[in-house]
Amino acid sequence: MIVIGFCGLPGSGKSTVLKAIEDLGIIITMGDVIRKEARERNTEPTDENLGKIAHELREEFGPEIIAKKCVAIIKNLKKDVVFIDGLRSIAEVNVFRNSWIFPIVAVIIDDKIRFKRLSKRGRLDDPKYLEDIRERDQREISFGLNEVINSANFKINNNVSKKEVQKITRNLVLNLINKK
Repeated sequence: MIVIGFCGLPGSGKSTVLKAIEDLGIIITMGDVIRKEARERNTEPTDENLGKIAHELREEFGPEIIAKKCVAIIKNLKKDVVFIDGLRSIAEVNVFRNSWIFPIVAVIIDDKIRFKRLSKRGRLDDPKYLEDIRERDQREISFGLNEVINSANFKINNNVSKKEVQKITRNLVLNLINKK
């Protein structure tokens, strides 16, 4: 089994690049673990509520709790290739690396482009103002996201067209899968 991690600031284009490779494996979105927890708590999935839940889970169970929940999901799958969407900390990276060789791909994008794309996305937890994105970035960075981005094995620049970034991603991932 090959498991590849994807990271980037909110709105960097992780979902866009993963769309290009969804036929090659299964995508596990770490944020879905938080959204599931919000549903179980009967809590509206706003950015503020999801951030609070993520913080509470990490406080109570440790910084690697979301990754541990994902590993449990992955081990029950019958797939050869799995993509992890939304790494936030080195503690999470280490959980995956305890089970698999785990290359990391960071999606990088300029802030102004990122905000423009985020404001069009339409998810309930998306920022409405540039200041909102900076607050959200700080929360993600406080989990250790910058360290994960900086230590990524590969970086994809998403300041290009959707078609181009998807082509770059697909080529990279096919190379990783074929090296397995």
